[in-house]
Amino acid sequence: MQWFKSNKQVKPKKFTRIFFATDIHGSEPCFLKFLKASEFYKADILVMGGDITGKQIIGIEKRPDAYYSYMFGQEWTAHTPEELAEMERQIRSNGFYPCVVSPEEMKELESDPAKVDALFSKVMCETVERWMHLAEERFRGSPVKCFISPGNDDHFALDKILSASDVVIFPEGRVVDLDGVHTMVSCGYANMTPWHCPRDIEEDELRARLQTILDQVEDPSRCVFNFHAPPFNSTLDEAPQLDADLRPVMIGGSENIIPVGSLAVREMIEKYQPLVALHGHIHECRGAIEIGKTMCMNPGSEYSEGVLRGALVNISDGKMLSYQFVAG
Repeated sequence: MQWFKSNKQVKPKKFTRIFFATDIHGSEPCFLKFLKASEFYKADILVMGGDITGKQIIGIEKRPDAYYSYMFGQEWTAHTPEELAEMERQIRSNGFYPCVVSPEEMKELESDPAKVDALFSKVMCETVERWMHLAEERFRGSPVKCFISPGNDDHFALDKILSASDVVIFPEGRVVDLDGVHTMVSCGYANMTPWHCPRDIEEDELRARLQTILDQVEDPSRCVFNFHAPPFNSTLDEAPQLDADLRPVMIGGSENIIPVGSLAVREMIEKYQPLVALHGHIHECRGAIEIGKTMCMNPGSEYSEGVLRGALVNISDGKMLSYQFVAG
C-alpha cells in the first residue's frame, strides 16, 4: 500500500478558545463534563471559576440488613453493593457528599455539630483530591491548560490541594500565562453575603486585594479577569433581597430583586478595561454585558440538575472574537 502526501495546506489556528464554567458546588457529573469540555468544544484553555465544593454530607447508615439514607424528602434503601453505589452516585450528582456510617456514628453526628464539621471537611478534601487526580490523568502531557479556582464558598483547606498539582494550575491571586499573548488574573473572594462564607470580605478589603493582583499586570488589554464576584449593578448580579432572618423580602407579592455584586470588582473593570471578565457567584444570572470596552459574562449554574453551563470565548491578539453560552 502506498501513502500519498496531500497538497492541501492545513491552516494554523489563529485564536485561543477558553471554556469557562463555575459554581458546580460538588456536582460530580458537572466536574467530569468540565474535564471533557476541552475535547468536546475544542478548547485550548479550561477555567473553573470557583465554588467547586458541595454544601453538606449525606449520611448512609449501615445496618445489618441494608444501607439506609434520608434525602430529597424520602428514605432510600440499598441491599446490594450495586444499589449502594447507585445511592452514592445520586448523592454526588446533586452536589452532596455520601458517607457510610454505623448507627452509633450516626447518633454521634446527629448530636455533635463539631463532628459533622470535621467529617464534612475530611470528605470534601478527599473528593477534591480525587477530582484533581482525574484531571491530572486527563491532561498530563496535553497542550490543554486547566485552571481551577476557589470561590467565596470554598474553604481554605482546598488551597493546599489545588496548588499541589504539577498539571492543574491554581491561579488564585496571581498573573498566569494563557497562550504566550494573553494573561489571566483570578480572585475567588467576594463582597460580603448574608451567609458569611469563608471568602466573604468587605468591599474595602476586596478592593485592596484586587489592586494588589492588578499591580502585577503589564497589559490589561490582553488580560482576562477571572473574578468570582460579578460587578455591581451589571444584570449579572441580581438576586432576591433577604431580611435579617434570611427570608426573601416581598413587595407586591413578589420577591424584591436587587443587585448584589461587588462595587470593587466593577471599579477595577472600569479602571483597567480588561479583554474579558469572567464571573459566577449568582447562579440564575446567566448573561453578558459590556462595561466600557470589556465584555463581562456569567454562564450561570444548574449544578443540581447535573447540567454544566459554560461560556466559550475566542480571543486573538488582544481582541475578543466571539463568545457563546453552552450547556450540557
